[in-house]
Amino acid sequence: MGANASPARGMRDLLPREVELRDAVTATILDCYQRYGFTRIETPALERIELLTSGEGGENEKMIYKVLKRGEKLNLTAPNLREDDLVDLGLRYDLTAPLARYYANNVAKLPSPFKVIQVGPVWRAERPQAGRFRQFTQCDIDIIGEDSELAEIELVSATAEAITALGFTGFTVRINDRQILYGLAESCGFAAEDFGSVFITLDKLDKVGLDGVRAELESKDFAAGPVQRMMGALTPFAMDRGDFASTRAALPEGIPNEPLNRLERIINTVGSQAGGRFTLVFDPTLVRGMGYYTGNIFEIEAPGYSGSIAGGGRYDKLIGKLLGRDVPASGFSIGFERLMQILEQRGYTTPTSAQKLAFLYDADADDLAAVLAASAALREQGYVVNMLPRAKKMRRQLDELSGQGYTLMALYRAGETLPEIKPLEGH
Repeated sequence: MGANASPARGMRDLLPREVELRDAVTATILDCYQRYGFTRIETPALERIELLTSGEGGENEKMIYKVLKRGEKLNLTAPNLREDDLVDLGLRYDLTAPLARYYANNVAKLPSPFKVIQVGPVWRAERPQAGRFRQFTQCDIDIIGEDSELAEIELVSATAEAITALGFTGFTVRINDRQILYGLAESCGFAAEDFGSVFITLDKLDKVGLDGVRAELESKDFAAGPVQRMMGALTPFAMDRGDFASTRAALPEGIPNEPLNRLERIINTVGSQAGGRFTLVFDPTLVRGMGYYTGNIFEIEAPGYSGSIAGGGRYDKLIGKLLGRDVPASGFSIGFERLMQILEQRGYTTPTSAQKLAFLYDADADDLAAVLAASAALREQGYVVNMLPRAKKMRRQLDELSGQGYTLMALYRAGETLPEIKPLEGH
């Protein structure tokens, strides 16, 4: 019996058709982003461990794949060894922390504002389950150096356009602001040390409803007054999620106006361009877990599917910890694996202007140079041509080619400059 050929737990092999589909989806997203003026960069898979464990990554920092020191630096005989003595690098768990380092390292060579695309694999050592892997792709856009709401307007607009280009309609963009979230909890009378626990409960509104949120807050032994004020603020939102004015009016006094005004400008500006394809909603219960968010936060939900397919927010303090001065920054990340899962469920097919053609010849009788020349002539006409020896059981061969996404076929015949092309379906 041979060695185990399975991929490592939580990893996976991707078949040609899967990669083809992922490439097509990536190309569609990149086309949308590049038309908004974003440019693509790449950062290393490995980063210094101190960058990845800076305390900004939340729960993700508990799932870092750490890399041992190498050569003479790895001294396993030293007394009282700790993990920190053995590790100096780690695999990136997202693309934002590496982007902050990249910007701090290259700021003198970058434009301002810097509008950037990143698409690449990240790694988290979490428990594998359906739809959740230890290596997965993230697809991010960020704007660095723009402190006005123009950054959020462009991020939401570009991401919504990319999602629309992949066939999604009627989706919802939920928007909140961390300053509003903190102001809401404080104005209702919750103690600062309890904010985290309160936010965990608020984030469950979609799943448990108003009564469930109230019950959970009460079960945590919070005072009746703060709980009652919080429920009063949330009820208008739960009743009519599309009405910014009524949700804002129900918020307690003491919440700063500027983040609310900023949200209103984002919703009105992007909403005026939505054309009914999607909806923007102010959601005072939207939390998002990353510790580095400082302002606006947002998510996209698709109708009929649980969870979000994209999320992001503003992180104005993260780069400053590396550069020595704060730099405004905001980003939006498409959940690429979640998106692929939904598209595959929908039967999404690879859009291509060049039709895929199987060009079959007799390997024993046909002149190979002439077959190559005929293949080249077909490619010049715009076809994607796979030149293959004709199998004895041709029906089975054609069935397999159809399953690989080929839609056309042709048989080489000596003396024909351009072979006759036929639909592969039904062959």
